[in-house]
Amino acid sequence: MHFQILFLTVLWCGFVDSRKIRGISSSYKRFYRERKSFLCIDGSKIIPFEQVNDDYCDCQDGSDEPGTSACPRGRFYCTNLGFRPHYIPSSRVNDGICDCCDASDEYNSHAHCQNTCWNLGQRERAYVEGQMRTLDEGLRLKQQLIEEGILLWREKQAQLRELQQAAEDLQIKLEEHRRRKHEADRLREQTLKALDAGDSGFRSQNSTVSSIFQLLDRNKDGSITVDEVQARVALVHDEERILSEDEAVALLGGYHQMDLTEFRHTLWDILTRGDSIKIKHSDGAPGRLLVEDSPLKAADRGDAASLFPLHTTSILSCSSCCKETGPAVEMETTNLKKAEEAYETVNMEMSDLQKKLATDYGTDWEFLFLNSQCYKLKVYEYTYTLCPFNQVTQKNTAGTEVSLGKWGMWAGTPKNQYSQMVYENGEPCWQGGSRSTTVRLTCGTETALRSVKEPSKCQYIMDFQTPVACQPVLKQRGIHSEL
Repeated sequence: MHFQILFLTVLWCGFVDSRKIRGISSSYKRFYRERKSFLCIDGSKIIPFEQVNDDYCDCQDGSDEPGTSACPRGRFYCTNLGFRPHYIPSSRVNDGICDCCDASDEYNSHAHCQNTCWNLGQRERAYVEGQMRTLDEGLRLKQQLIEEGILLWREKQAQLRELQQAAEDLQIKLEEHRRRKHEADRLREQTLKALDAGDSGFRSQNSTVSSIFQLLDRNKDGSITVDEVQARVALVHDEERILSEDEAVALLGGYHQMDLTEFRHTLWDILTRGDSIKIKHSDGAPGRLLVEDSPLKAADRGDAASLFPLHTTSILSCSSCCKETGPAVEMETTNLKKAEEAYETVNMEMSDLQKKLATDYGTDWEFLFLNSQCYKLKVYEYTYTLCPFNQVTQKNTAGTEVSLGKWGMWAGTPKNQYSQMVYENGEPCWQGGSRSTTVRLTCGTETALRSVKEPSKCQYIMDFQTPVACQPVLKQRGIHSEL
Protein backbone atom coordinates (compact mmCIF):
# COMPACT_ATOMS: atom_id res chain seq x y z
CA MET A 1 0.00 0.00 0.00
CA HIS A 2 2.80 2.41 0.94
CA PHE A 3 4.64 1.45 -2.27
CA GLN A 4 1.62 2.30 -4.38
CA ILE A 5 1.23 5.69 -2.71
CA LEU A 6 4.93 6.47 -3.24
CA PHE A 7 4.71 5.51 -6.94
CA LEU A 8 1.66 7.68 -7.53
CA THR A 9 3.34 10.57 -5.75
CA VAL A 10 6.43 10.34 -7.96
CA LEU A 11 4.28 10.02 -11.08
CA TRP A 12 2.22 13.08 -10.11
CA CYS A 13 5.31 15.14 -9.33
CA GLY A 14 6.78 14.16 -12.69
CA PHE A 15 3.53 15.14 -14.38
CA VAL A 16 3.42 18.47 -12.56
CA ASP A 17 7.06 19.14 -13.38
CA SER A 18 6.65 18.30 -17.07
CA ARG A 19 3.46 20.35 -17.20
CA LYS A 20 5.18 23.37 -15.71
CA ILE A 21 8.30 23.33 -17.90
CA ARG A 22 6.57 22.51 -21.21
CA GLY A 23 7.37 25.05 -23.94
CA ILE A 24 10.58 26.25 -22.29
CA SER A 25 14.07 26.18 -23.80
CA SER A 26 16.97 24.91 -21.72
CA SER A 27 18.34 28.45 -21.34
CA TYR A 28 15.09 29.61 -19.66
CA LYS A 29 14.57 26.64 -17.29
CA ARG A 30 16.30 28.48 -14.48
CA PHE A 31 13.33 30.87 -14.26
CA TYR A 32 10.92 27.98 -13.76
CA ARG A 33 12.47 26.12 -10.84
CA GLU A 34 9.61 25.08 -8.63
CA ARG A 35 9.27 27.22 -5.52
CA LYS A 36 6.50 28.97 -3.63
CA SER A 37 6.25 31.92 -6.00
CA PHE A 38 7.01 32.85 -9.60
CA LEU A 39 8.39 36.20 -10.74
CA CYS A 40 7.26 37.21 -14.23
CA ILE A 41 10.33 37.41 -16.43
CA ASP A 42 9.67 41.09 -17.14
CA GLY A 43 9.64 41.65 -13.32
CA SER A 44 6.16 43.16 -13.39
CA LYS A 45 4.43 40.69 -11.06
CA ILE A 46 4.89 37.85 -8.57
CA ILE A 47 2.33 35.02 -8.57
CA PRO A 48 2.07 31.67 -6.78
CA PHE A 49 4.05 29.01 -8.65
CA GLU A 50 0.91 26.92 -8.95
CA GLN A 51 -0.42 29.43 -11.45
CA VAL A 52 2.37 28.71 -13.96
CA ASN A 53 0.97 26.88 -17.00
CA ASP A 54 -2.50 26.76 -15.47
CA ASP A 55 -4.04 27.97 -18.74
CA TYR A 56 -4.69 31.43 -17.33
CA CYS A 57 -2.53 34.42 -18.25
CA ASP A 58 -1.25 36.30 -15.19
CA CYS A 59 1.92 37.99 -16.53
CA GLN A 60 1.76 40.75 -19.12
CA ASP A 61 4.73 39.26 -21.01
CA GLY A 62 3.00 35.82 -21.02
CA SER A 63 5.95 34.20 -19.29
CA ASP A 64 3.70 32.33 -16.77
CA GLU A 65 2.04 30.36 -19.61
CA PRO A 66 4.88 29.10 -21.83
CA GLY A 67 3.14 25.78 -22.44
CA THR A 68 -0.44 26.92 -23.05
CA SER A 69 -2.30 29.25 -25.40
CA ALA A 70 -3.67 31.45 -22.61
CA CYS A 71 -1.44 34.51 -23.18
CA PRO A 72 -1.71 36.41 -26.48
CA ARG A 73 1.94 37.47 -26.32
CA GLY A 74 3.27 34.09 -25.27
CA ARG A 75 5.69 31.87 -27.14
CA PHE A 76 5.97 28.09 -27.19
CA TYR A 77 9.37 26.48 -27.61
CA CYS A 78 9.58 23.44 -29.90
CA THR A 79 12.54 21.35 -28.78
CA ASN A 80 12.53 19.34 -32.03
CA LEU A 81 15.32 16.99 -31.00
CA GLY A 82 17.18 15.90 -34.15
CA PHE A 83 16.10 18.99 -36.11
CA ARG A 84 16.15 22.76 -35.64
CA PRO A 85 14.44 24.03 -32.47
CA HIS A 86 12.28 27.12 -32.84
CA TYR A 87 9.50 29.17 -31.21
CA ILE A 88 5.89 29.35 -32.34
CA PRO A 89 3.15 31.73 -31.11
CA SER A 90 1.44 30.25 -28.06
CA SER A 91 -1.90 30.66 -29.86
CA ARG A 92 -0.94 27.63 -31.96
CA VAL A 93 -0.64 25.31 -28.96
CA ASN A 94 -3.28 22.58 -29.00
CA ASP A 95 -5.05 24.09 -32.01
CA GLY A 96 -5.22 20.76 -33.81
CA ILE A 97 -2.40 21.60 -36.24
CA CYS A 98 1.06 20.13 -35.83
CA ASP A 99 3.57 22.99 -35.81
CA CYS A 100 6.46 21.31 -33.97
CA CYS A 101 8.05 18.35 -35.73
CA ASP A 102 8.26 16.58 -32.34
CA ALA A 103 4.48 17.12 -31.86
CA SER A 104 5.09 18.81 -28.51
CA ASP A 105 2.70 21.68 -29.32
CA GLU A 106 -0.30 19.32 -29.59
CA TYR A 107 0.06 17.48 -26.27
CA ASN A 108 -3.60 17.98 -25.35
CA SER A 109 -5.54 18.02 -28.63
CA HIS A 110 -7.31 15.61 -30.96
CA ALA A 111 -4.51 15.88 -33.54
CA HIS A 112 -2.46 12.74 -34.11
CA CYS A 113 0.99 14.17 -34.81
CA GLN A 114 4.03 12.09 -35.63
CA ASN A 115 7.57 12.96 -34.69
CA THR A 116 9.22 13.84 -38.00
CA CYS A 117 12.25 15.61 -36.58
CA TRP A 118 14.72 12.89 -37.38
CA ASN A 119 13.77 12.74 -41.08
CA LEU A 120 13.75 16.53 -41.34
CA GLY A 121 17.11 16.64 -39.59
CA GLN A 122 18.57 14.15 -42.04
CA ARG A 123 17.41 16.23 -44.99
CA GLU A 124 18.70 19.38 -43.28
CA ARG A 125 22.07 17.81 -42.62
CA ALA A 126 22.28 16.55 -46.20
CA TYR A 127 21.43 20.05 -47.46
CA VAL A 128 23.98 21.70 -45.20
CA GLU A 129 26.62 19.17 -46.16
CA GLY A 130 25.81 19.86 -49.80
CA GLN A 131 26.15 23.58 -49.16
CA MET A 132 29.48 22.99 -47.48
CA ARG A 133 30.69 20.95 -50.45
CA THR A 134 29.45 23.69 -52.77
CA LEU A 135 31.27 26.25 -50.65
CA ASP A 136 34.49 24.25 -50.70
CA GLU A 137 34.30 23.82 -54.48
CA GLY A 138 33.29 27.45 -54.93
CA LEU A 139 36.26 28.64 -52.87
CA ARG A 140 38.57 26.43 -54.92
CA LEU A 141 37.19 27.86 -58.17
CA LYS A 142 37.34 31.35 -56.72
CA GLN A 143 41.05 30.95 -56.04
CA GLN A 144 41.56 29.94 -59.66
CA LEU A 145 39.58 32.95 -60.85
CA ILE A 146 41.63 35.20 -58.55
CA GLU A 147 44.84 33.88 -60.10
CA GLU A 148 43.37 34.33 -63.59
CA GLY A 149 42.20 37.82 -62.64
CA ILE A 150 45.68 38.82 -61.52
CA LEU A 151 47.21 37.52 -64.76
CA LEU A 152 44.49 39.23 -66.82
CA TRP A 153 45.07 42.47 -64.93
CA ARG A 154 48.78 42.32 -65.68
CA GLU A 155 48.06 41.56 -69.35
CA LYS A 156 45.76 44.56 -69.60
CA GLN A 157 48.38 46.76 -67.93
CA ALA A 158 50.96 45.56 -70.46
CA GLN A 159 48.45 46.11 -73.26
CA LEU A 160 47.87 49.65 -72.02
CA ARG A 161 51.61 50.35 -72.05
CA GLU A 162 51.84 49.01 -75.62
CA LEU A 163 48.95 51.22 -76.69
CA GLN A 164 50.56 54.24 -75.07
CA GLN A 165 53.83 53.53 -76.91
CA ALA A 166 51.92 53.00 -80.17
CA ALA A 167 50.13 56.30 -79.64
CA GLU A 168 53.44 58.09 -79.16
CA ASP A 169 54.89 56.51 -82.34
CA LEU A 170 51.76 57.35 -84.31
CA GLN A 171 51.89 60.91 -83.03
CA ILE A 172 55.39 61.29 -84.50
CA LYS A 173 54.30 59.74 -87.82
CA LEU A 174 51.20 61.90 -87.85
CA GLU A 175 53.26 65.07 -87.48
CA GLU A 176 55.56 63.89 -90.30
CA HIS A 177 52.58 63.21 -92.59
CA ARG A 178 51.14 66.62 -91.74
CA ARG A 179 54.48 68.23 -92.64
CA ARG A 180 54.61 66.34 -95.94
CA LYS A 181 51.01 67.23 -96.73
CA HIS A 182 51.72 70.87 -95.99
CA GLU A 183 54.79 70.81 -98.25
CA ALA A 184 52.84 69.12 -101.08
CA ASP A 185 50.05 71.70 -100.74
CA ARG A 186 52.59 74.53 -100.82
CA LEU A 187 54.28 73.15 -103.94
CA ARG A 188 50.97 72.67 -105.71
CA GLU A 189 49.92 76.21 -104.81
CA GLN A 190 53.14 77.59 -106.29
CA THR A 191 52.57 75.54 -109.44
CA LEU A 192 49.03 76.81 -109.83
CA LYS A 193 50.24 80.40 -109.45
CA ALA A 194 52.85 79.83 -112.12
CA LEU A 195 50.18 78.39 -114.40
CA ASP A 196 47.96 81.38 -113.79
CA ALA A 197 50.85 83.76 -114.58
CA GLY A 198 51.66 81.96 -117.86
CA ASP A 199 48.12 81.56 -119.12
CA SER A 200 48.41 84.54 -121.51
CA GLY A 201 51.62 83.11 -122.99
CA PHE A 202 49.89 79.77 -123.52
CA ARG A 203 47.11 81.52 -125.46
CA SER A 204 49.83 83.36 -127.49
CA GLN A 205 51.36 80.03 -128.40
CA ASN A 206 48.02 78.74 -129.66
CA SER A 207 47.61 81.95 -131.66
CA THR A 208 51.09 81.44 -133.28
CA VAL A 209 50.27 77.88 -134.35
CA SER A 210 47.03 79.08 -135.92
CA SER A 211 48.81 81.98 -137.70
CA ILE A 212 51.44 79.73 -139.30
CA PHE A 213 48.74 77.27 -140.36
CA GLN A 214 46.78 80.08 -142.03
CA LEU A 215 49.98 81.30 -143.73
CA LEU A 216 50.55 77.88 -145.25
CA ASP A 217 46.86 77.43 -146.15
CA ARG A 218 46.94 79.62 -149.28
CA ASN A 219 43.40 78.88 -150.49
CA LYS A 220 41.98 79.17 -146.95
CA ASP A 221 40.06 75.87 -147.18
CA GLY A 222 41.10 74.74 -143.65
CA SER A 223 43.70 72.26 -144.79
CA ILE A 224 47.33 72.23 -146.05
CA THR A 225 48.09 70.31 -149.23
CA VAL A 226 51.27 69.03 -150.88
CA ASP A 227 51.30 72.00 -153.29
CA GLU A 228 50.96 74.49 -150.44
CA VAL A 229 53.85 72.87 -148.56
CA GLN A 230 56.02 73.02 -151.70
CA ALA A 231 55.07 76.68 -152.17
CA ARG A 232 55.72 77.83 -148.58
CA VAL A 233 58.32 75.51 -147.05
CA ALA A 234 62.05 75.36 -147.89
CA LEU A 235 65.06 73.47 -146.64
CA VAL A 236 67.29 75.38 -144.21
CA HIS A 237 70.53 74.37 -145.96
CA ASP A 238 69.17 74.56 -149.54
CA GLU A 239 66.72 77.41 -149.59
CA GLU A 240 66.39 77.72 -153.38
CA ARG A 241 65.42 74.11 -154.03
CA ILE A 242 61.71 73.33 -154.20
CA LEU A 243 60.66 70.34 -152.14
CA SER A 244 59.74 67.23 -154.07
CA GLU A 245 56.26 65.75 -153.81
CA ASP A 246 57.58 62.86 -151.71
CA GLU A 247 59.31 65.26 -149.34
CA ALA A 248 56.11 67.32 -148.99
CA VAL A 249 54.04 64.16 -148.33
CA ALA A 250 56.57 63.11 -145.68
CA LEU A 251 56.23 66.47 -143.93
CA LEU A 252 52.44 65.95 -144.02
CA GLY A 253 52.85 62.71 -142.11
CA GLY A 254 52.43 60.53 -145.14
CA TYR A 255 49.22 62.19 -146.30
CA HIS A 256 48.46 64.62 -149.09
CA GLN A 257 46.73 67.10 -146.79
CA MET A 258 46.17 67.85 -143.07
CA ASP A 259 43.96 70.08 -140.91
CA LEU A 260 44.96 72.34 -138.00
CA THR A 261 44.83 69.58 -135.38
CA GLU A 262 47.10 67.28 -137.36
CA PHE A 263 49.38 70.25 -138.18
CA ARG A 264 49.80 71.03 -134.48
CA HIS A 265 51.14 67.54 -133.80
CA THR A 266 53.26 67.00 -136.94
CA LEU A 267 54.56 69.74 -139.25
CA TRP A 268 54.42 72.39 -136.48
CA ASP A 269 56.86 70.42 -134.33
CA ILE A 270 59.33 70.19 -137.25
CA LEU A 271 59.05 73.92 -137.99
CA THR A 272 59.60 74.90 -134.34
CA ARG A 273 62.81 72.85 -134.19
CA GLY A 274 64.16 74.93 -137.12
CA ASP A 275 67.01 72.54 -137.89
CA SER A 276 65.80 71.25 -141.27
CA ILE A 277 62.98 73.38 -142.79
CA LYS A 278 61.63 76.91 -142.59
CA ILE A 279 58.87 79.15 -144.04
CA LYS A 280 59.52 80.94 -147.39
CA HIS A 281 58.74 84.56 -148.31
CA SER A 282 55.06 85.27 -148.85
CA ASP A 283 55.44 85.45 -152.64
CA GLY A 284 57.33 82.18 -152.77
CA ALA A 285 60.47 83.65 -154.35
CA PRO A 286 63.51 81.53 -153.62
CA GLY A 287 65.98 82.92 -151.16
CA ARG A 288 63.67 85.52 -149.74
CA LEU A 289 62.37 84.97 -146.24
CA LEU A 290 59.50 86.63 -144.52
CA VAL A 291 60.73 89.24 -142.07
CA GLU A 292 57.78 91.53 -141.45
CA ASP A 293 55.59 89.23 -139.35
CA SER A 294 57.13 88.43 -135.97
CA PRO A 295 56.12 84.78 -135.89
CA LEU A 296 57.62 84.34 -139.34
CA LYS A 297 60.79 86.09 -138.27
CA ALA A 298 61.31 83.34 -135.77
CA ALA A 299 60.40 80.70 -138.30
CA ASP A 300 62.66 82.37 -140.91
CA ARG A 301 65.63 82.25 -138.53
CA GLY A 302 64.81 78.69 -137.49
CA ASP A 303 64.78 79.92 -133.87
CA ALA A 304 62.35 77.59 -132.12
CA ALA A 305 62.83 79.33 -128.78
CA SER A 306 61.63 82.65 -130.17
CA LEU A 307 58.48 80.97 -131.46
CA PHE A 308 57.95 79.91 -127.83
CA PRO A 309 58.38 82.90 -125.53
CA LEU A 310 60.08 82.20 -122.21
CA HIS A 311 56.84 82.22 -120.34
CA THR A 312 55.43 79.60 -122.73
CA THR A 313 58.32 77.29 -121.97
CA SER A 314 57.63 77.90 -118.29
CA ILE A 315 54.03 76.95 -118.88
CA LEU A 316 55.05 73.62 -120.34
CA SER A 317 57.41 73.08 -117.42
CA CYS A 318 54.71 74.05 -114.90
CA SER A 319 52.18 71.81 -116.61
CA SER A 320 54.52 68.88 -116.19
CA CYS A 321 55.12 69.92 -112.59
CA CYS A 322 51.39 70.16 -111.98
CA LYS A 323 50.94 66.62 -113.26
CA GLU A 324 53.58 65.49 -110.78
CA THR A 325 52.40 67.50 -107.77
CA GLY A 326 48.72 66.49 -108.15
CA PRO A 327 49.21 62.77 -107.35
CA ALA A 328 51.74 63.70 -104.66
CA VAL A 329 49.14 65.84 -102.88
CA GLU A 330 46.55 63.09 -103.18
CA MET A 331 49.00 60.50 -101.87
CA GLU A 332 50.01 62.64 -98.89
CA THR A 333 46.34 63.39 -98.19
CA THR A 334 45.58 59.66 -98.19
CA ASN A 335 48.58 58.88 -95.97
CA LEU A 336 47.62 61.64 -93.54
CA LYS A 337 44.04 60.37 -93.35
CA LYS A 338 45.23 56.82 -92.65
CA ALA A 339 47.60 58.06 -89.95
CA GLU A 340 44.83 60.12 -88.33
CA GLU A 341 42.46 57.13 -88.37
CA ALA A 342 45.11 54.85 -86.85
CA TYR A 343 45.92 57.41 -84.16
CA GLU A 344 42.23 57.88 -83.34
CA THR A 345 41.66 54.11 -83.16
CA VAL A 346 44.58 53.60 -80.78
CA ASN A 347 43.39 56.46 -78.57
CA MET A 348 39.87 55.00 -78.45
CA GLU A 349 41.23 51.57 -77.49
CA MET A 350 43.47 53.17 -74.88
CA SER A 351 40.58 55.20 -73.41
CA ASP A 352 38.36 52.11 -73.27
CA LEU A 353 41.08 50.06 -71.59
CA GLN A 354 41.80 52.81 -69.06
CA LYS A 355 38.10 52.94 -68.21
CA LYS A 356 38.02 49.17 -67.68
CA LEU A 357 41.12 49.23 -65.51
CA ALA A 358 39.59 52.00 -63.36
CA THR A 359 36.63 49.74 -62.41
CA ASP A 360 36.61 48.03 -59.00
CA TYR A 361 36.90 44.29 -59.67
CA GLY A 362 37.34 43.24 -56.05
CA THR A 363 40.26 43.21 -53.68
CA ASP A 364 42.05 40.51 -55.72
CA TRP A 365 40.55 41.36 -59.15
CA GLU A 366 38.42 38.23 -58.76
CA PHE A 367 35.49 39.79 -60.64
CA LEU A 368 37.61 40.86 -63.63
CA PHE A 369 36.69 37.76 -65.61
CA LEU A 370 33.05 38.96 -65.69
CA ASN A 371 34.02 41.96 -67.81
CA SER A 372 32.89 41.63 -71.44
CA GLN A 373 30.68 38.64 -70.48
CA CYS A 374 26.87 38.48 -70.65
CA TYR A 375 24.41 36.06 -69.01
CA LYS A 376 20.83 35.41 -70.13
CA LEU A 377 17.69 34.06 -68.45
CA LYS A 378 14.25 33.60 -70.02
CA VAL A 379 11.32 34.33 -67.69
CA TYR A 380 7.93 33.82 -69.37
CA GLU A 381 7.84 36.05 -72.48
CA TYR A 382 10.94 38.08 -71.52
CA THR A 383 14.63 37.37 -71.94
CA TYR A 384 16.84 39.17 -69.43
CA THR A 385 20.52 39.82 -70.12
CA LEU A 386 23.06 40.81 -67.48
CA CYS A 387 26.39 42.15 -68.73
CA PRO A 388 28.41 42.79 -65.53
CA PHE A 389 30.02 46.24 -65.32
CA ASN A 390 28.03 47.27 -68.40
CA GLN A 391 24.23 47.06 -68.45
CA VAL A 392 21.05 45.03 -67.88
CA THR A 393 18.43 44.61 -70.61
CA GLN A 394 15.02 43.04 -71.13
CA LYS A 395 13.78 41.79 -74.52
CA ASN A 396 10.25 40.64 -75.30
CA THR A 397 9.18 38.06 -77.89
CA ALA A 398 8.70 40.82 -80.46
CA GLY A 399 12.40 41.70 -80.19
CA THR A 400 11.93 45.04 -78.44
CA GLU A 401 14.82 45.63 -76.03
CA VAL A 402 14.58 47.85 -72.96
CA SER A 403 17.45 49.02 -70.78
CA LEU A 404 16.95 48.12 -67.12
CA GLY A 405 19.99 50.07 -65.97
CA LYS A 406 23.66 50.77 -66.58
CA TRP A 407 26.51 49.82 -64.27
CA GLY A 408 26.53 52.02 -61.22
CA MET A 409 28.37 50.69 -58.18
CA TRP A 410 28.87 47.97 -55.58
CA ALA A 411 26.22 48.22 -52.85
CA GLY A 412 26.76 45.27 -50.51
CA THR A 413 26.98 45.24 -46.72
CA PRO A 414 29.90 46.85 -44.89
CA LYS A 415 31.28 43.36 -44.21
CA ASN A 416 30.95 42.31 -47.86
CA GLN A 417 30.48 45.22 -50.24
CA TYR A 418 30.91 42.87 -53.24
CA SER A 419 27.69 40.97 -52.51
CA GLN A 420 25.42 43.32 -54.44
CA MET A 421 25.54 45.34 -57.67
CA VAL A 422 23.39 48.31 -58.65
CA TYR A 423 22.54 49.24 -62.25
CA GLU A 424 20.91 52.66 -62.62
CA ASN A 425 19.46 55.10 -65.16
CA GLY A 426 17.69 52.62 -67.40
CA GLU A 427 14.94 53.63 -69.80
CA PRO A 428 12.15 55.77 -68.29
CA CYS A 429 9.22 53.88 -66.81
CA TRP A 430 5.77 54.74 -68.12
CA GLN A 431 4.81 55.99 -64.64
CA GLY A 432 7.90 58.19 -64.43
CA GLY A 433 11.42 57.63 -63.15
CA SER A 434 14.10 55.38 -64.61
CA ARG A 435 14.33 51.62 -64.45
CA SER A 436 16.98 50.17 -62.16
CA THR A 437 18.23 46.70 -61.21
CA THR A 438 19.80 45.29 -58.07
CA VAL A 439 21.92 42.19 -58.62
CA ARG A 440 22.47 39.97 -55.59
CA LEU A 441 25.53 37.72 -55.81
CA THR A 442 25.37 34.24 -54.27
CA CYS A 443 27.94 31.48 -53.90
CA GLY A 444 27.87 28.65 -56.45
CA THR A 445 30.12 26.38 -58.47
CA GLU A 446 29.10 27.97 -61.79
CA THR A 447 28.44 31.49 -63.00
CA ALA A 448 24.84 31.98 -64.11
CA LEU A 449 21.81 34.24 -63.81
CA ARG A 450 19.37 32.32 -61.58
CA SER A 451 16.27 34.46 -61.11
CA VAL A 452 14.70 37.81 -61.97
CA LYS A 453 11.90 39.50 -60.01
CA GLU A 454 10.10 42.81 -60.21
CA PRO A 455 8.94 43.47 -56.62
CA SER A 456 7.91 47.03 -57.50
CA LYS A 457 7.17 48.75 -60.79
CA CYS A 458 10.32 49.10 -62.92
CA GLN A 459 12.55 48.04 -60.01
CA TYR A 460 14.17 44.67 -60.66
CA ILE A 461 16.07 42.19 -58.50
CA MET A 462 18.36 39.55 -59.97
CA ASP A 463 20.03 36.59 -58.28
CA PHE A 464 23.43 36.00 -59.85
CA GLN A 465 25.41 32.92 -58.85
CA THR A 466 29.20 32.76 -59.17
CA PRO A 467 32.15 31.13 -57.38
CA VAL A 468 33.74 34.52 -56.70
CA ALA A 469 30.81 35.36 -54.38
CA CYS A 470 31.81 32.52 -52.01
CA GLN A 471 33.16 33.75 -48.68
CA PRO A 472 35.32 31.66 -46.31
CA VAL A 473 33.41 33.01 -43.29
CA LEU A 474 30.37 31.04 -44.38
CA LYS A 475 32.11 27.82 -43.36
CA GLN A 476 32.30 29.00 -39.78
CA ARG A 477 28.51 28.99 -39.41
CA GLY A 478 28.33 25.24 -39.31
CA ILE A 479 25.19 23.22 -38.42
CA HIS A 480 22.91 24.05 -35.49
CA SER A 481 24.21 22.60 -32.25
CA GLU A 482 21.00 20.69 -31.55
CA LEU A 483 20.94 18.85 -34.89
